[in-house]
Amino acid sequence: MSQNHLKRIARYAKPYKKHVAINVISNILYSFFGMLTFLVLYPMLNILFKVEAPQVKAKPVWEGIGSLKKYLEDWMAWQWSEYVSTHTSQEALAVVIGLVLAIVFLKNLFGYLAMVYATILRNGILKDIRAQLYAKILRLPLEYFTDKRKGDTIARITSDVYEVQMTSMTLLEMMVRDPMSILFTVIAMWMLNAKLTVFIFVFVPLAGLIISFIGKKLKQDSLEVQQVNSRFLSHVEESLSGIKVIKAFNAENLFTRKFISIITQMFRKTNRMVNRQNLASPLSEVLGVAVIAGIIAYGGHLVLVEKSLSASVFVTFVALAYNVLTPAKNIAKAGYAVRRGMASAQRVFAIMDADEKIKDKPHAVSKKSFEKEIALEHVHFKYEADEVLKDVSFNIPKGSMVALVGQSGSGKTTIAHLLMRFYDVSSGAIKIDGTDIRDIKLKDLRNLMAIVTQESILFNDTVRNNIAIGKPGATEEEIIQAAKVANAHEFIMELPQGYDTNIGDSGNKLSGGQKQRINIARAVLKNPPIMILDEATSALDTESERLVQEALDRLMQNHTSIVIAHRLSTIKNADKIVVMEKGRVKEFGSHRELMQQKGIYYKLVMLQSFLE
Repeated sequence: MSQNHLKRIARYAKPYKKHVAINVISNILYSFFGMLTFLVLYPMLNILFKVEAPQVKAKPVWEGIGSLKKYLEDWMAWQWSEYVSTHTSQEALAVVIGLVLAIVFLKNLFGYLAMVYATILRNGILKDIRAQLYAKILRLPLEYFTDKRKGDTIARITSDVYEVQMTSMTLLEMMVRDPMSILFTVIAMWMLNAKLTVFIFVFVPLAGLIISFIGKKLKQDSLEVQQVNSRFLSHVEESLSGIKVIKAFNAENLFTRKFISIITQMFRKTNRMVNRQNLASPLSEVLGVAVIAGIIAYGGHLVLVEKSLSASVFVTFVALAYNVLTPAKNIAKAGYAVRRGMASAQRVFAIMDADEKIKDKPHAVSKKSFEKEIALEHVHFKYEADEVLKDVSFNIPKGSMVALVGQSGSGKTTIAHLLMRFYDVSSGAIKIDGTDIRDIKLKDLRNLMAIVTQESILFNDTVRNNIAIGKPGATEEEIIQAAKVANAHEFIMELPQGYDTNIGDSGNKLSGGQKQRINIARAVLKNPPIMILDEATSALDTESERLVQEALDRLMQNHTSIVIAHRLSTIKNADKIVVMEKGRVKEFGSHRELMQQKGIYYKLVMLQSFLE
């Protein structure tokens, strides 16, 4: 699973191949010059300890790859012999110091270049994953969100994607910079003394096994932390959304206790994860120092007892060996970070791989106009195991107004959702002009319709932009005309900046009636042939209802309208009324016809008249 996630993350680096290449080259050069920084200790120590340069009279001859080590040793000895034979020790030391400064400069230059291009790569991957994830979230059917917390989705597109981004950066360092640093350093150590180098590789694999064993559970710890973080974000989002209810019911203590419970879990799980991760650095350092101690013990034996190793070579070797510790420690920490990133990648790609049930068929047809009728033919629909609609059939002729009435839970809103293809029917069919809506391109289908819901859904933006959602290129005149039809122009002009006034989160700067009239203006501006009104006035006071109802009446003129009604007085003039009960069509006819039948509709009208 993790390998698959790594491959998918790597695909996001393809648009940044140039940046990857420059980063890799810069990291290789950084590692190379980092090794040279320590290797130049050797000639410096020889000068300081007054070790005589080896006398190599002739320039060495290349005899093939098999003699590479000897050739390099002889070449460097020859170069050094030639130089010290014509210069003083002070001059030689000055050259070595200058060489050290140049090498350190080049090392840091290439290190900086590597970071610059890694930053572009990392932020590019973050941007591209978030863009793709956001687009995927908007494509997912409503069914996907019925059992998902909003905070969980927010956590996945924020903190989880950030972890995936950091993993991509960590992988670059773990696969290029640190291994190359170790490789170049080991080559230099091998050239200095093969015996000591072999000695190191007896201990290093053992240290790696110990670190790997401790890090095994980190991915599961990370997954648990991300899940608690999702609950944390969900609770905060719900608290802010329902702040009026919390205050009205004196529920501050209840919600505070829930919040403390969540953050206490987060505290414990995060501590466990971070402590396990933090163990990587000291553990790898202790194991590394243990290896260095072994090198000093064995190298000291070679210097003091066997006298087969010079002091300058020994000190340089120990410095190089210590130089292996930092990249080795980084690799250990990176391994932990990658495990944490894989836990986040699992959550991100779970959304990426979610089934888009509501999508265009391969050969979906284009439909730009509505000509004859909408037909529901033996429609059945289930939310999971609950059958909400049972064998629903009726027609809606073009230009007519059809009302859906019935008690809560009878399936009225479900029909509206099926018409918009927020869900697909379980069996049966909904057809427009004889074509099953599942065979029509989704964008074309929804362009034929507009919906005004009971809940006024507005966005934290200007009045103008909220109205223009359905027609982004609308002119100023079109937006104003739509607002006038919706009885909204007058109150909009009284706002501080008129149409450019920001209405706040969910339009909370406006009253319920004002929000609903902006919703209606949005539908008017879109001007589709089919209008769906889902209890659009049920949550309003009398004056607001009057203004909104006037706007709705104008909205429905010259349109085919499906009206889900709460107040039955508003649908007396409907061409046909569909009476729903427990997911079935119980009565169908005009207001007069249904009143004469003295059935369910008659009882609903009488009951509502009595209550009013």
